Amino acid sequence: MEDLDPPAVRRWARLAADALGRARGELDALNVFPVADGDTGTNLHLTMLSAAEAVESLPDDVGAEVVWQTLSYGALVGARGNSGVIVSQALRGLAEVLKDGSDLRAGLARAAALARQSVARPVDGTVLSVLAAAAQAVQDLRSGPGEVARRAAEAARAALRRTPDQLDVLARSGVVDAGGAGLAIVLETLAAVITGVHRERYEVPGPTARVSPMTEVGAGYEVMYLLDADDAAVARLRTELDAMGESLVVVGGEGLWNVHVHVGEAGPAVEAGLRAGRPHRIRITYLAERTHRAGPGRGVVAVAAGDGIAALFEECGAVVVRREPGGRPALPAMLAAIRQAGDEVVVLPNDEAAGAVASAAAEIAREDGVAVSVLPTRATVQGLAALAVHDPLRRFDDDVVAMTDAAGHTRHGHLALADQEAVTSAGLCRPGDVLGLIDGDVAVIGDTLDGVATLVVDRMVAGGGELVTLVTGARAPALLADHVAGHLSRVRPDVDLVVYQGEQDGYPLLIGVE
Repeated sequence: MEDLDPPAVRRWARLAADALGRARGELDALNVFPVADGDTGTNLHLTMLSAAEAVESLPDDVGAEVVWQTLSYGALVGARGNSGVIVSQALRGLAEVLKDGSDLRAGLARAAALARQSVARPVDGTVLSVLAAAAQAVQDLRSGPGEVARRAAEAARAALRRTPDQLDVLARSGVVDAGGAGLAIVLETLAAVITGVHRERYEVPGPTARVSPMTEVGAGYEVMYLLDADDAAVARLRTELDAMGESLVVVGGEGLWNVHVHVGEAGPAVEAGLRAGRPHRIRITYLAERTHRAGPGRGVVAVAAGDGIAALFEECGAVVVRREPGGRPALPAMLAAIRQAGDEVVVLPNDEAAGAVASAAAEIAREDGVAVSVLPTRATVQGLAALAVHDPLRRFDDDVVAMTDAAGHTRHGHLALADQEAVTSAGLCRPGDVLGLIDGDVAVIGDTLDGVATLVVDRMVAGGGELVTLVTGARAPALLADHVAGHLSRVRPDVDLVVYQGEQDGYPLLIGVE
């Protein structure tokens, strides 16, 4: 092709949106900068999807200027996240040049310049570096648009590989920049449309090291809004927001702007927008740091109260939300984990109180289009049983039924130490007594952990069972599980036994019978 005519712009926008959609889970898994919120791929996909839908809504006979302006507008109003806003500004730069001609080299240069200007504090090793390298590589090239696009895409891919050398957090995490990886796909699809040489899939470099899971809460808020305001008011707003937070990106022009910033408190950032003009489409997201997972689609979120239990769920591919013994997980952390896990998410609360938090988070996530099912798991052993039969290749509803069935066929028990005198369903207990609970009710009161553990297991398997699971606590005696195993080998040699070190506080032993 000699230029990007309106049909080609439409094809590019749709091809880029679809390619980002297929790659978004892998891009999300790379996301560690500016915050590890695991949504860069999703944000880039939604940004490009908004641009594609905008140009596809135009009549077929409109000219190049209208198509490019509509592409830019669609990206601006639909931009999500730090990288999405920057890419929308890059599209604006291309539109400013290409609406009047076919000089792709000049368009890439303008795109790189506008993108860098939009960021209050540019950082090397990000999408800005990748875009700048692509523009620089073709500035002296005297070739047609096909060769220019191909060279720009190659340069973007090479610059992407260098990002860990430029940004320490990427090197420590063993990843390339997520936004830069998404931009490389956008430029590669541009080259594909112009040259006619398409790929079946556009590569996303995987992590070279395991990205450490992070579930700590307290990273502040991402505030985004569209703003109707004049240039002078926006200049003052930039200064105000820059002093208030970080990752500030303000893009747009001609009275309409897209504002993005990370702040400790969301209210003042919105109030600043009110002073500057008329903010609308206000979006506030809690920036809980999230566990990374590789790949889009089906995911599982599991609540865990011990290091060993958390490791067990993570090894099985679940996104883990931690809670303190006797406590419940924070709603923002639960919501962040659901959004990170995928498009279809099964939540294993593994505790009655956590179940209420999970249900509330699921309602919020469903508003964003995530399919969420919260299973009624009341104990860790039920969550482990459900996760054991999880199959992401099944239909979502069928997977939920199978996991629910496995959890429902798992009786749960645990040992606890009485800290006060009380009347229980098994009689009077005193401080220091060992309590054996089955399905939430006290069934046995005794003097020793060994004795109560064997009595509880005997009662649980008496009603039928093929598999006994023991999860030992942080303060459990070293031979507690061995004692139960020896007892079972004598009285029920037909029963299989699995033992895990859960390292949970509070309960010396968790027991499951399937």
